[in-house]
Amino acid sequence: MKYLLLLLLAAPAQAASVIPNFTSGTVTSETTSRTEITEIINVVEYSNANSYTVSGTNINIPGSPTAGTNYTQVVSGQAFQFSETLMTPGIASETLIERSTVIDSTTNSVSVFTQ
Repeated sequence: MKYLLLLLLAAPAQAASVIPNFTSGTVTSETTSRTEITEIINVVEYSNANSYTVSGTNINIPGSPTAGTNYTQVVSGQAFQFSETLMTPGIASETLIERSTVIDSTTNSVSVFTQ
């Protein structure tokens, strides 16, 4: 056992040079990727006061209309249009947008080398 250990320690390491045996080469690669993006946009608009609007045709609308005002036709018996809107404080409108985007990409590369 002592002699075996001495032999292993006494033997010098030998290295051989490596010489490539090719003259040219080509490396090709392809990389693919997929990106998926989902966006959710939620817009809420709030009103913090009362809003009262009146519009129409052939309707007698006083200078400063208020909710509960009695309106009369300008020409009785003729066609008319009338719209009355009262908005109180709270949510005035809500918009919800959902959209998805998918991006697929492929990259091809070629490397050519010679010696």
